[in-house]
Amino acid sequence: MRFPWSRPREGTGWSWQSNQGLVAIPIVLVLVITVADVLSPPDVHLGPLLVVAPALTASFGSSRLTALIGILATGALFTIAAVRNSIFTSNHESQLVALIVISVFTVFFCRLRERHNTELKQVRSVAEAAQEVVLHPLPERIGPLSVAFLYEAAADQARIGGDLYAAVRTRGGTRLLIGDVRGKGLMALDDADLLLGAFRSAAHRELPLEALQAELDAVVTWGLAQPNRHGHDAEESFITGALIDVPDHEPRISILNSGHPAPLRLRDGRVTMLSPRRYAPPFGIPLPQDPGAAPDVYDFAPGDLLLLYTDGVTEARDTAGDFYPLAERLPDIVPGGMHPFDLLTVLREDLLRHASGSLGDDAAVVAVRRDIPGRPRTV
Repeated sequence: MRFPWSRPREGTGWSWQSNQGLVAIPIVLVLVITVADVLSPPDVHLGPLLVVAPALTASFGSSRLTALIGILATGALFTIAAVRNSIFTSNHESQLVALIVISVFTVFFCRLRERHNTELKQVRSVAEAAQEVVLHPLPERIGPLSVAFLYEAAADQARIGGDLYAAVRTRGGTRLLIGDVRGKGLMALDDADLLLGAFRSAAHRELPLEALQAELDAVVTWGLAQPNRHGHDAEESFITGALIDVPDHEPRISILNSGHPAPLRLRDGRVTMLSPRRYAPPFGIPLPQDPGAAPDVYDFAPGDLLLLYTDGVTEARDTAGDFYPLAERLPDIVPGGMHPFDLLTVLREDLLRHASGSLGDDAAVVAVRRDIPGRPRTV
């Protein structure tokens, strides 16, 4: 797939393939300690230091490898005792017993960690599969538009996010949706599926954006009021979102924003925030429809690029606690005329660099460019 779609990252444990060289460290330690003990004076005992070998192995190796290093260390201690002719002394017997006990406990806890990592991997796999069923990949091209999308999972990948996006083709254009569900977990995923399903079934009917927003809001409000939902989080659920209508043959776009971060328009290296004159209420909040919340119309000429995003992008913090300045960063990292795929690739690298490689919340971005007629749409 030629999009910077980022699946939840695997666990923090190191793999055998990437750390084979580390196995030499405990082995070398066992050899060095053994030789040093044998060559030391009779009153100097370095054998107890052999416990470092299995303990160190547990930090990067499997329980089986840890057990093997523990056996190696025990054999080395037995060798030291044999060379010193002190196998049956209380000193070496106590050292052997202590080393065996510590090695057994180290292997036991290493095994518990492996079981935990396996369970967490299964949870992540289920979460990823469920989210990909709800979030359909966007096509690379829709009419006169080139499209790319990005979903970057937060550091806590076991929590399913509620970021969402969708695109529906109409007879004379394309309708887009970007949104963010309040909360996390399966309930947030269910809410996202509710809004996405309503959008996909209604957007192609070419209702005015005000009518489409009202219909989506009615569906979400109905879904949030169902008796199977309970608890404090359920009572305060809502979805921010933005509906975008992009006609094929007119250099403009219409945006109806329901409490969502304002989209950005990139034109000739300049970034414009498309803030609404008045926000519509978020989906799912039982308020009277605001007659003042009407779509805003903006220029969207060939070559222009529209960036839709969730607050996981702009609320990503660096080590000093500062938010990611998306609008300010784009002119510095994105040259004019960049393809949406390339833009999101660069944006993702810059975002993760700002957040030291770990986001606090899921982040979704959709980049849409109106292609110039007659110019090849190359990546």
